[in-house]
Amino acid sequence: MLKCRTVWKKLAPLARASSTVCRQNVRRAGLNNGRLVHPPAAHMSTGPAGGGGGENQLYIALVGAACLAGGIYAYRTVKGDQRRYEERMAELASRSHKAAAQKTAVPTESGPPAVPEPEPSPSPPAPDTEAAAPSETTEPLPADEPMVEASSEEAAEPPAAPVVEEEPAPPSELSPVELTEPPPAPVVESEPAAAAETPAAEPAEPQPEVVAESAGDSTPASAKVPPHTPYLLIGGGTASFAAARSIRARDPGAKVLIVTDEPDLPYMRPPLSKELWFSDDPSVTETLRFKQWNGKERSIYFQPPSFYIHPEELDSAENGGVAVLTGKKVIHMDVRGNKVKLDDDTEISYDKCLIATGGVPRNLQAIERAGEEVMKRTTLFRKIDDFKSLDKVSRNIKSITIIGGGFLGSELACALGRRSTESGLEVIQMFPEKGNMGKVLPEYLSNWTTEKVKKEGVKIISEALVKSVTCKDDKLEIQLKDGRLVKTDHIVAAVGLEPNVDLAKSAGLEVDSDFGGYRVNAELQARSNIWVAGDAACFYDIRLGRRRVEHHDHAVVSGRLAGENMTGASKPYWHQSMFWSDLGPDVGYEAIGIVDSSLPTVGVFAKATAKDTPKAATEKSGTGIRSESETEDTAISPVASSTPAPAEEQHKDNYGKGVIFYLRDKVVVGIILWNVFNRMPIARKIIKDGEEHADLNEVAKLFNIHED
Repeated sequence: MLKCRTVWKKLAPLARASSTVCRQNVRRAGLNNGRLVHPPAAHMSTGPAGGGGGENQLYIALVGAACLAGGIYAYRTVKGDQRRYEERMAELASRSHKAAAQKTAVPTESGPPAVPEPEPSPSPPAPDTEAAAPSETTEPLPADEPMVEASSEEAAEPPAAPVVEEEPAPPSELSPVELTEPPPAPVVESEPAAAAETPAAEPAEPQPEVVAESAGDSTPASAKVPPHTPYLLIGGGTASFAAARSIRARDPGAKVLIVTDEPDLPYMRPPLSKELWFSDDPSVTETLRFKQWNGKERSIYFQPPSFYIHPEELDSAENGGVAVLTGKKVIHMDVRGNKVKLDDDTEISYDKCLIATGGVPRNLQAIERAGEEVMKRTTLFRKIDDFKSLDKVSRNIKSITIIGGGFLGSELACALGRRSTESGLEVIQMFPEKGNMGKVLPEYLSNWTTEKVKKEGVKIISEALVKSVTCKDDKLEIQLKDGRLVKTDHIVAAVGLEPNVDLAKSAGLEVDSDFGGYRVNAELQARSNIWVAGDAACFYDIRLGRRRVEHHDHAVVSGRLAGENMTGASKPYWHQSMFWSDLGPDVGYEAIGIVDSSLPTVGVFAKATAKDTPKAATEKSGTGIRSESETEDTAISPVASSTPAPAEEQHKDNYGKGVIFYLRDKVVVGIILWNVFNRMPIARKIIKDGEEHADLNEVAKLFNIHED
């Protein structure tokens, strides 16, 4: 219309001039002595006589041409404006459709969206060049086209025309016709949106459904790492898994991301030093399946890969889920900004965070100083890879030495000792104490246990302090401080665990100077939105004071409690976790509380039967991890056995089964159940009561140890 007005301004002077000429001609021809003379009707079409007809015809032609041109231009302008308006409305409609499809496929809170795993369908998703592609092999969206831009534009534009009334079909329901037909121009209201903005892609070949073998498969980090997660769990061990399960139990729609530097999904560690070594399956290092003492088979993993969702699907999971990001290590925490940085510089923000980084095996300084060749022949046992490596090594050498007399060292010694009878492998265990597990068991029981370990085919060297280790003539020579020399082919250092507190500095978290680990309160909280569980937590036990525990059941219990508190439970750590150790299928014990051989102890023993073994215990519980049969319930009004205790001399030096009480200020603070199983709730109640007992023999009757 503006252009039409401009043209009219140019033509108006010419029209006015023609009108003036016409009026002058009329006056000359029609006025006679002051009177108006009407010309004949026949001359009206060509003009009056007197020579003015030519100018009149020119005037009519110019006016007519101007009107015709103005009309044509106005028509074209109106039609063009209408067409552009329709195109704009179609563009807005296409954005609305595309945004809906993208939100269904790959919603994101910030940053470029990740490529989703396709849903099973007869045909792949529509070939939207900006939306998710039909398979994981497609490249992710370019970083300069984040979906949030479309959303913000959409909010700024006026409401779309009726083209948005028809919702597009979800990508999994699109027909092959919609994939292959080119979009009509300029706008088709009933077509799904992306066709209005971009030309149709080439017909896509149907892609098979992508089934992940593991939630931690290695793929580019940019496609795997969600930029934000409500619950971030650092560490992929037992505590993290227990916390994730607890969070999901209290918040069914929760989205949980576990970040672990290991390549494996969460798994249980105890079988690595126990049942896996007794498997008859030659491929056990690959399957990681083992038979429990009762013969039932199970996997070392807590859950199969199908239990987890892929990290890139976490944002779009309608009902939430647990995702595991494997092979990634958190190297920095920004507590104020609620975010962490991974070792590839990727950042993840969180609402609540759990640190469950566990620990790293200690090594002897004599080994660390010995050089690279000695280090190559030394195993620090902790992970699945360590089990696989040690299994392979033990089948190809003649001698192996285990340094350490604690839980891990004794378990590995017994496990490898069984193999020595089959392959002739020499198994040596050395430790600085007088007997096996001397730091935990009273001396008499430690000595008895040492004899049991010897019967498993293990050569014991007690009171051994390592002075140096050298490699000579393709053998490792271990020089002890008392002058003894031990030659071997391989060393397993099982001398304890160092809590992993690498994040303490960047996060500004306190590390306990006495026990190590992150210092937390009774609710396992280190900061307002940061919790710690498992081996790395130095917690306040409301009954026994500040402690740090390195056992499977503690990881389960503390992880579960941390998960509950992350969802607002505000529960203190009152539950006493237990731990256990098996020296083969015939000797095992369960313990609770503070068990330290430096404390006064009282032991009550009885003759063992065939039912009093770890093997028999798993037959009752149905699991090789005995703590999984534990509950948080304490025993209520336990009934003591009516069977009188046999005379003590009848069972002298026969520690088949029994109960050992550990005392502090005459109060029981720890209990070991020696070949006595499924009685832990009773022990838990005794510690919780915190009472002095005049006769612990009467207390021992609560465990029914004298019953056959």
